Amino acid sequence: MSEDLVYMSAAALFSGYRGKRFTPLDVLDVTLSRIEAIEPLLNAWQLVDPRAARRDARASARRWAAGEPAGVLDGVPVAIKDVTETRGWPTLNGSLAISPEGPWPDDAIVVERLRAHGAIIVGKTTTPEFAWKGTTDSRLHGITRNPWNPDWTSCGSSGGSAAAVASGMVAIATGTDSGGSIRGPASFCGVVGFKPSFGRVPVWPASPMMTLEHVGPITRTVHDAALALTVMAGHDPRDGYALTGPVTSSPDSDAASGACVSPGRRISASPPSIPWSGALPAGPPARCSPHSEPGSPVSDPISAILHGWPMSFPIPSPPP
Repeated sequence: MSEDLVYMSAAALFSGYRGKRFTPLDVLDVTLSRIEAIEPLLNAWQLVDPRAARRDARASARRWAAGEPAGVLDGVPVAIKDVTETRGWPTLNGSLAISPEGPWPDDAIVVERLRAHGAIIVGKTTTPEFAWKGTTDSRLHGITRNPWNPDWTSCGSSGGSAAAVASGMVAIATGTDSGGSIRGPASFCGVVGFKPSFGRVPVWPASPMMTLEHVGPITRTVHDAALALTVMAGHDPRDGYALTGPVTSSPDSDAASGACVSPGRRISASPPSIPWSGALPAGPPARCSPHSEPGSPVSDPISAILHGWPMSFPIPSPPP
């Protein structure tokens, strides 16, 4: 059961809490055990706060017992990249130049919104100094390693977040992206990373990357990325560049409990940059079914690129 819980999606956790199959405290226990077991190998965390996480998990468990969850992420373990402000925790930006002394009074807007939806924020993940390069290492915390092979890099600069998600230490982590810092680590670690359009997710307090910064989710499923983005996105006057329009295509709690990607939509991928000489399979495998976990991929985009399948193909309807 513990192995199932650590790799369960946020949507599946929501469904499990609602069905009273387990509680946020159960999930946090296996989350902290997972971190204790594999963090010495991966070095994905700058800070873990079990006491604060347990306090929040107890509050989440009470809400679920009363049938009153705070939102679509209530009880879901989440990590915050250590360039994003967190009230009461130092934000060091991977640098020895920043003192950890407090008081650290502010949550970033995305952290406020995650807390408002009941997310259990476990701690902060590693980043290279000021998120400035494509590998996640620094004099402050050392090297963050890839969960698939510790001899490899997790990329950067959101490598700590991507490694934590890929290895089952949390279901969702925040990343920041100015030149690939969400997309690269997600690719290297085999997870989903989404860089929102500029202004879709407000950035405050201001980032060292200034207007280049985009804050977005790193998850194990596309559906979880959509859930997290729905929570994170939306106007806030503290960011003068934040978009004022409505957040569209918002998954709700019903969607969180089991909806698949809508039939009729299409997935596109960039064409390959190098020729492929391997054998051509018959076609892309469809994986969307009533038995698949919400958000499961509907095709294998890497194989699609390598094998030369059409770069845009419809998502099949699930069988009756």
